[in-house]
Amino acid sequence: MNPIRAFRKWRMYNETVRELNKLNARQLSDLGINRADIERIARQAV
Repeated sequence: MNPIRAFRKWRMYNETVRELNKLNARQLSDLGINRADIERIARQAV
């Protein structure tokens, strides 16, 4: 994998985790997400 693509994936992963962590438990629940699932979901996003 080229370094630019790897960096973009890493950045997207971190942004996804950061944004989901901003949500409260109620908002996550409305989306069907458990706080423990955030990292898995972020990995799937990239």
